[in-house]
Amino acid sequence: MTDSAKKVLVSGGTGFVGSAIVRALAEKHPNFVIAVIDQSPPRPEHVLPERTTYMQADITSTETLTKAFEAVKPDIVVHAAGIVPDLAERWGRRLEQEVWRINFKGTQNMLDASKHSGVEAFIYTSTCCVVIDDTRTDHLNINEDRPLAFRSTIYGESKAAAEALVLKTSSSKMLTCALRPSVLCGPGDYQLVPSIHACIAKGETPFLIGNGLNLWDVTYVDNVADAHVLAIENLLTSRTAAGEAFFIQNNEPIVFRDFCLEIWAHFGHVPPFEVHIPKSLAYFAGLACETVTWLMGTTTTLSRGSVRDACATRYASGNKAKKILGYEARIGIEEAIRLSCEDYASRLGVELPMLNSGSRQKQ
Repeated sequence: MTDSAKKVLVSGGTGFVGSAIVRALAEKHPNFVIAVIDQSPPRPEHVLPERTTYMQADITSTETLTKAFEAVKPDIVVHAAGIVPDLAERWGRRLEQEVWRINFKGTQNMLDASKHSGVEAFIYTSTCCVVIDDTRTDHLNINEDRPLAFRSTIYGESKAAAEALVLKTSSSKMLTCALRPSVLCGPGDYQLVPSIHACIAKGETPFLIGNGLNLWDVTYVDNVADAHVLAIENLLTSRTAAGEAFFIQNNEPIVFRDFCLEIWAHFGHVPPFEVHIPKSLAYFAGLACETVTWLMGTTTTLSRGSVRDACATRYASGNKAKKILGYEARIGIEEAIRLSCEDYASRLGVELPMLNSGSRQKQ
């Protein structure tokens, strides 16, 4: 790896994933000059290193992007900006135009600005959802040869199209690659652990949809940040990652029910009983909720898509990322859950009870 100082521009750098990438890059390469662009200013839950420069910019605006690129003149771009619909909107189509405008058109704008600015390396923060959001089938130990799901959810479709564009753009003038993190947890997580924790107050923890044995990949956000640093280093040296996509995860698939149980246990909750709900029954309940909310013009958390999602088996092989990038998860899943719960508890202003080690249930 060259010791020369490089200028790095990180889009979405004040967010959950983007800020983790900035912190990892600043720690590994303190000589790099890092600039962040985002619509939102830096926030307490997503800490940025002191040397980081922040500029407000909208990736869907070519005018603001042009100004940002002219100011930074980056050698490297990490494009982590995007929109992830919340759970109530994930399986619907109401936000389709907005999601495509940000995730696809915004990526296209970032690529155009990067080429015009003479960027050497472009790393795209994609997602495993470019494949696994096709819930018609399970995804068991899949690899990068699995076709993209261009017909799935508004999120998966938009990210798949953007990823394909990024990889197609790779050339000797600007090398590109894409990283596909799985479902994420960690400090600053605003979706996964909070939504699972919320089941306690709603009295939903006893209910188990399906057989409760489906495996998921869950990844600690700092591990994903490490993978981005490795991708940058590769594109600047051996270049073997150019034009390639990589699944990034903890490589410790966990039964989704066990994952939930462990989070609840960290907050001192154990379901008092367990009610098994057949997937078919839950599916029709989801259809009923969709119908009611469509008639009333509201949104629903329970839908046919959310039922399929909760019952899905989806985990990927980490062989390609290990072989080409040298990636291995630094933070294991047990510690990842603990750190995530401690962070969320601190944001809630509550103290976690002591939890015996080795609490994870085995199936």
